[in-house]
Amino acid sequence: MSGKSAVLATDLSTASETMIESETGLNCLSRIGVDRIHLVTVVPSNVHSGMPGIDFEKRRKRGLRRYRETVEAAGFDVETHVVRGTPHRRINGIAGAVGADLILVGSRGKSPLENRVIGSTARNLARTTVAPLLVDRIERGVDDPETVRRHLFKRTLLATDFSENAERAFETFEYLRHATEEVTLVHVRSPKDDTGDEGDVEARLGELEDRLDAWGLDSRTDVRRGDPAAEILAAEREHEPSTLLLGSRGRSRLRRLLLGSVSEEVVVNAAGNVFLVPPPRSA
Repeated sequence: MSGKSAVLATDLSTASETMIESETGLNCLSRIGVDRIHLVTVVPSNVHSGMPGIDFEKRRKRGLRRYRETVEAAGFDVETHVVRGTPHRRINGIAGAVGADLILVGSRGKSPLENRVIGSTARNLARTTVAPLLVDRIERGVDDPETVRRHLFKRTLLATDFSENAERAFETFEYLRHATEEVTLVHVRSPKDDTGDEGDVEARLGELEDRLDAWGLDSRTDVRRGDPAAEILAAEREHEPSTLLLGSRGRSRLRRLLLGSVSEEVVVNAAGNVFLVPPPRSA
């Protein structure tokens, strides 16, 4: 595998620290070929180092120094970036500038307060990401949180509608397979489904299983009926994968619509990790 680079976005929160200090998570990144990590901290435009009672500058430097030491000790080359602006825009900007193959962001999941802070960054990145985005879910409501799923890709659930977007997500197994043991292929048939009859669906899923078998991956299929987002989330509850994998439709002026309620609802409401694969930058 050629060396890959990842942007790891941190706001110096407990969620970020948990993600970075996960030895298993860092090992998963190494196994899929990541050898360089860009630690990115975005200072919101409305936060100033001179604000009374808070020394943001010292805290940032101390936190980034500790994070860098942790990631370097795990065998990665590390660069740090401290920038000011809107988090998702600056994260995307750096990812594009360095040609990152992956963006990682920690999220403590559904909570009224967190949904406005980390949650909003994850949601906005899902709408606009320029590289495959991994939302690493962190426990909430505890003082010493852990990652919700210890392994990033060990058990992966791929939601497929047999579209070009889904095929692009499937192709990530070319490198994810080095950290994956089993794959669940989920297809949801809705009233508007035009993917063929049940026999055709089973045949197409069988073709995907054959490709996974050639990579040495165990697989199973799950065909459901109903609302796609709701059924994908129900499949996650049933199969308990490490990560949900799905493709998105890419960026446009109508991004909020074209991301689709499916991708966005899954990113926001999934219990575990979500790996969202957008079109390539040149698309």
